[in-house]
Order: sequence, then structure tokens, then C-alpha cells
Amino acid sequence: QVQLDESGGGLVQTGGSLRLSCAASGRTFSNYAMGWFRQAPGKEREFVAAIRSVGNTYYGDAVKGRFTISRDNAKNTVYLQMNSLKPDDTAVYYCATDPIWTRVLSTPAYWGQGTQVTVSS
Repeated sequence: QVQLDESGGGLVQTGGSLRLSCAASGRTFSNYAMGWFRQAPGKEREFVAAIRSVGNTYYGDAVKGRFTISRDNAKNTVYLQMNSLKPDDTAVYYCATDPIWTRVLSTPAYWGQGTQVTVSS
């Protein structure tokens, strides 16, 4: 059983920063890719970022240059540093993983419960 627990969401003003964390348990964390997705009200879930076990990173076009994904295998935790936040970044952010790393980019099998990020204008 894989468990993912997100934290770090909240309310921030335009231009501000937040760091999300996702603590993983239930398997060998360091072996698997991890990802972040988001879903705003009335919109489809959107890929945000992913990081492979070897450290390769991938980003959605909407967040490139502003968000950074990283991982700490000793803590079984993946992070999403979000800078220069905009109102359009307002969404519930989900951590996700899958044994097949390519699925982490689109349809991962395991999801956290989500954390709300709200950016005020």
C-alpha cells in the first residue's frame, strides 16, 4: 500500500512563494518517479512537474521557470517550490507516483489527498 501525504498549501499573494511537501510511505521511495498535478475548479487535472529516481525533472509549460521539483530520498519526501505565483496557479495540488515512471507524467496509479493553494490578486 502506497501512502502519499501532502502539506504546505495555503493562501499567498500574487508574486509570493510556497513550498509543498509530499511524504511517501509503503514502498522503496528512492526507486520511483514522483509527480505533482493540480486541479482548479471547473478545469481538468493538469500535470505540473515530475522527478525520476535518478533526478531528471519535467515541468508543465504553465510552470516552467517558476516551479522547482526536488526530492530527499533519506526523508522519503518530494518537494515543489513555487515562486512568482499567479492567481491562475490557484488549485488543489496533488502528489502522485507510479512504478512505471512514464505514467507519472500522465496517469499515475497512486495519489495523495491534495492540498489547497490559493493565490490572491
